[in-house]
Amino acid sequence: MNYRQIKLVSTLLLGLCTSGVMAQPEDSPNQNPEQNYSQDNQWGQSSAGPWDGSTSWITVDGKGLVYVLVRIKPYVRIFDREGTFLRSWSGSEELGSAHSITIDKEDNAWISDSARHVIRKYNTDGDLLMTLGIADQPGDNSSRNKFNQPNHVYIADNGDIYISDGYVNSRVVHFNPAGEFIRSIGGVKGSGPGEFQAVHGVALDSKGNILINDSENFRVNIFDAQGNYLETWPYPSRGGIEVRNDDVVYISDVNEGRVSIVRNGELLDTAYAPRTHGLAVDSDGTIYTSGASRMNVYKLTPKNR
Repeated sequence: MNYRQIKLVSTLLLGLCTSGVMAQPEDSPNQNPEQNYSQDNQWGQSSAGPWDGSTSWITVDGKGLVYVLVRIKPYVRIFDREGTFLRSWSGSEELGSAHSITIDKEDNAWISDSARHVIRKYNTDGDLLMTLGIADQPGDNSSRNKFNQPNHVYIADNGDIYISDGYVNSRVVHFNPAGEFIRSIGGVKGSGPGEFQAVHGVALDSKGNILINDSENFRVNIFDAQGNYLETWPYPSRGGIEVRNDDVVYISDVNEGRVSIVRNGELLDTAYAPRTHGLAVDSDGTIYTSGASRMNVYKLTPKNR
């Protein structure tokens, strides 16, 4: 290293120190590692080998199966709770960006393809059952049948479909089980009450309220069942959102490397893992996260169990 290189490095380091910011390893959470969860970063690798693609999302079926969505084929990898690989499938469609996966009560898989602007529904064998949106045709916030980079889907107990249409648009779109348009929730880009900068996940609570991740505003916006704005919770949310039967809400954020655990807007606990993009919470309280642009899955088990 010559003098100019040494001087440049020294200047950069000095700037970081004087600004109070020091570089963090990309895959290390910035938070205190002490937490109420045991962290397993080898889950799913013992039987299937290391991850060979970006692990964009993860979900559970509540019956003992864990689904990991990977951005290369086979897109869907299925494991048991201990991380033993069982099987995989891809479907016949090429995915531009396999972003999220949701399993409904009938074990159908709903996959968001943000790059191709569609949501696809598959059966357990990977056969295509339904497509919402039109492949490779983006729509705006007023569209009833097109999206612009949708990134998540939630299936309500009655079969209604809620699509997080938020990387470009600023809304959640509500359909009935047949895929017929009901309403849009939100639709205004901004930072005011009920507005969105980047919608990144949706879930319903026991009252039918609609909880929507507003990721670039670092918050969750709450609407009633008719789409009327109620309130905002101040939690980082560029990841998933899960609501349990007792209305405890889990909110993940890929940049913060954390899962905020909340009830009625009040923080109960926080779980930590690197790159918490995809999020699943099993019936026993175990949390699974996946890393999007990284190749990792973490299993977080409550220490008091």
